[in-house]
Amino acid sequence: MCQSTAYIVKEGKEQVILSDIISVKPTGTHLRLINLFGEEATVEASIEEVDLLNHRIKLRPR
Repeated sequence: MCQSTAYIVKEGKEQVILSDIISVKPTGTHLRLINLFGEEATVEASIEEVDLLNHRIKLRPR
């Protein structure tokens, strides 16, 4: 499987937002994350890094 896990960086620490992500959709200042099971998370953040080899999406709060 090639799903990724999204992390948000707060105070120098990474916190998991959602795992098994298959879709990232920008909506204004927010990102809508959707995983393989239909679960969703919307965060006010920007993408800092996408590491497809290690299945990681790193976000920064806005």
